[in-house]
Amino acid sequence: MRFLFPIASAMALALLATDAGAFSPTALVGQQRRVIKQTVALATEAAMAESGVPPETADATDVAEAVIPTILPSDVGMDYIPLATMLATGQLAEADEFTRNALITLAGSKDAGRNFVYWTEVKKIPSTDLATIERLWNKFSGGKFGYTVQKKKWKQSKGDFEVFCRKIGWTTTDGEVERKKRWFGASEFTYDVKKAPEGHLPLTSALRGTSLIKELLTHPVWDNDDWKKEPEN
Repeated sequence: MRFLFPIASAMALALLATDAGAFSPTALVGQQRRVIKQTVALATEAAMAESGVPPETADATDVAEAVIPTILPSDVGMDYIPLATMLATGQLAEADEFTRNALITLAGSKDAGRNFVYWTEVKKIPSTDLATIERLWNKFSGGKFGYTVQKKKWKQSKGDFEVFCRKIGWTTTDGEVERKKRWFGASEFTYDVKKAPEGHLPLTSALRGTSLIKELLTHPVWDNDDWKKEPEN
């Protein structure tokens, strides 16, 4: 993930610009939140522009007040501080993009030269990493976003993808015609904790069929509630 390192570097600069204890177990407030939010946004835009991918951004939204965890486990050494910071400062579009790119790396798709995940690769994604990603989305959305929320909506929809999409706000209407929200051009998705339906984020593309989202929602990590356990120091 090319943009991990620029953002991590920018985060270091932001920390120098604020109190040394910005990532101690206390909530980000006041000037610290503003400085970090601005730094992350600039770093994300620069890194994505460098990769030739147009930056996916949206206005920051109010998110649930929560302490940024200092321990974010990964079986492959993935750095989740940028994701935690994006979510803590309401940069949901950037957090969504980070999450998709993380899955591409975790599933081995990036090493295979692809920028998308095959459904058959989902089983390669470490449970440790999915649990870390899920705890962050769940924490900073007040339990409104995350794959486990989507799994609940999937069950309520009885596996009907069309019903599922309606429940989580992935459809819209043009006049009397219902259609899926577009991934290209101006974003039609809602990067706002208060306005978006439950389960709206993170996004998963169904351009290649629904097998990918099904595999993500049936990953073994969701078989019990162990993913909720915060790692010990």
